[in-house]
Amino acid sequence: MSYTHLTPRERYVISHLKVAKFSLREIARRLGRHHTTISREIMRNGPTNPGGVYWYYFIEPGIEIKRHRARGYRRQHHAPLVEYVEAKLRIDWPPEVIAQRLRTDFPLDEKMRVSHETIYRWVSLDAEQGGNLHQHLRRRHKYRRRQKRYGAGRRFLPGRVGIEERPEIIAERSRFGDWEADLVLGRRGSGAIATYVERKSRFLMATLLPDRTADTFNAATIPTYKELPRPLRQTLTLDNGKEFSRFKELESETSLTVYFAAPYAAWQRGTNENTNGLLRFYFPKGTNFKRISTAALVRAIHRLNNRPRKCLGYRTPQEVFDEALSGALAI
Repeated sequence: MSYTHLTPRERYVISHLKVAKFSLREIARRLGRHHTTISREIMRNGPTNPGGVYWYYFIEPGIEIKRHRARGYRRQHHAPLVEYVEAKLRIDWPPEVIAQRLRTDFPLDEKMRVSHETIYRWVSLDAEQGGNLHQHLRRRHKYRRRQKRYGAGRRFLPGRVGIEERPEIIAERSRFGDWEADLVLGRRGSGAIATYVERKSRFLMATLLPDRTADTFNAATIPTYKELPRPLRQTLTLDNGKEFSRFKELESETSLTVYFAAPYAAWQRGTNENTNGLLRFYFPKGTNFKRISTAALVRAIHRLNNRPRKCLGYRTPQEVFDEALSGALAI
């Protein structure tokens, strides 16, 4: 049977039945729990003085405090563990490596165990107190970003079609009209640049966005694609950001078929990722996009589209795309 915490209602019942002198086994039977669960609960949260009463109204506030308190602090009372972790951090070992190495170096000592997330919390606490352990982390961040678990949240958009269902012809780059899109972010709160890259020609289109909402993305993207002939609007591959959540409207208005890359698989949109990296030469990370003019963006796009590419036999994306454009217009 899977483990579950006792609920407030169950602790309420335990307190009343315990006062009524019911045995632990009878309390467990009535709650559908194992009797040792009841015993541990009373030992853990019951009175410390002889003759005291396990009473719901007294213990519940303390239980809620315990539930929301991080457990990692307990390990910090074990000096050998703390010394080991700090020593390895100072020789630039990653927290994940330290956590696993403890099991190898101390296979029989359960006190010498700590998760890598707890080590990150220790590093953050050290930084708050003026320490420099974070300088030994790969990215030197003082604070640990909250980690999202696989399967959570926005990647499961209603009607989403994954890249695994995308036709093989798109991977072959044997036709024009298959695109990849993403956002290049500016300084926090300053907006973004929506980029659209044609897979075969590497031709770039882009537009400034004041924010990252789905409405804003569609409002800029739909007119951009409507300027292209229908044969050059085949498919569009996106990542799983919330700014793409209104993809059904995008499909309806542009005749594009939208596919989504797998979570955390930027390489599946490698053409777009590489082009965004080139665009960063003109608009580095931290740029305030509110100060970027449309003319400045157009100049950067023109330079990239007219730069010869090795993958195109040293032709430019503009030259290759112009051939596609003239062919599409002739249809």
